[in-house]
Amino acid sequence: MIEKKNLSISFEEYSSVDELSKSDKNLCRESEKAMSSSHSPYSGFRVGVAVQLESGKIVYGSNQENVAYPSGLCAERVALFAIGSTYPDDKIISMAITAQTDHFEIKEPVTSCGACLQVMAEYEKKQSSPINVLFYCRNGSIIRTEGIKSLLPFAFAETRLQK
Repeated sequence: MIEKKNLSISFEEYSSVDELSKSDKNLCRESEKAMSSSHSPYSGFRVGVAVQLESGKIVYGSNQENVAYPSGLCAERVALFAIGSTYPDDKIISMAITAQTDHFEIKEPVTSCGACLQVMAEYEKKQSSPINVLFYCRNGSIIRTEGIKSLLPFAFAETRLQK
């Protein structure tokens, strides 16, 4: 028998960075700084992420393009992999992601790609606690989620691959 099921997602939307808590506002501002190290000569689309760790540290990531396009890496994975190798036991509390380009005006928050969401889900599972995500549009709204489940409800998780 076929059973029809529905999913719902939960998120908050803010019309301005000024509506955010002090810590979320600060993290969004830090994500702007992260764009300065973007290597995006082909697309001209700069992405920056700032990640708040439980210890208070902020780790930055920016997109890194390569002339062999599949060899580049998104800002989110740059930051998350740096955290995994440098601060493996420091929980990720929140991350703010923003983007900018000189080619057009970005009017809505830019969200993470599926590969980045899958990596976020893996880190969330590893630390057994949710990661808050802020998709920050510098001249517009901000989307805030508590955890990755609302962003990727069917994240790949093969339990037989684990010890």
